[in-house]
Amino acid sequence: MEKFTKLTGVAAPLPMINIDTDMIIPKQFLKTIKRTGLGKSLFFEMRYDDAGNEVEDFVLNQPAYRKAEILVAGDNFGCGSSREHAPWAILDFGIRCVISTDFADIFYNNCFKNGILAIKLPQEDVDKLMDDAGRGANATLTIDLENQTINGPDGGEISFDMDPFRKHCLMGGLDDIALTMEKADKITAFEEKNKASQPWL
Repeated sequence: MEKFTKLTGVAAPLPMINIDTDMIIPKQFLKTIKRTGLGKSLFFEMRYDDAGNEVEDFVLNQPAYRKAEILVAGDNFGCGSSREHAPWAILDFGIRCVISTDFADIFYNNCFKNGILAIKLPQEDVDKLMDDAGRGANATLTIDLENQTINGPDGGEISFDMDPFRKHCLMGGLDDIALTMEKADKITAFEEKNKASQPWL
């Protein structure tokens, strides 16, 4: 998992509430177990018309936001089913951070397990960042995870809360397997001790 320490990138505004995981990645794209290749189908039903052509006014199809790395979204982002393909698609598109007033719990947890920083902020702060994101190519935010701050294009700064364990995992690029491997020496020592004391097992 890629480490997350500081990110400076274009922020795309998506001021819709209750964006569920089926809107993020529709069910027809859930056949794969690979984490790559899903970015092109992110927000599929909003990004493309019935003929497969891009919908010009959808934010991620606009030139200024095609390489957005940050998404500022409405309340209750990631609700619906628990599909892990949703954060996979977001990350594969290139988005490393999602900001909202609130997230569905399972989606929120899946973000951190896949290297995406999900930030919860009060409505007034989200409104400010949504306004910043509306500036198109000038909608650049800097997110400093170590100091837990977001700096906007006008120099304003917003602080955010973060669980220390999740922060540790993101900054170290540690998924569940990597966390386990951090204790490899203790695991090996336990296995050797157990084998010596109970060789019949």
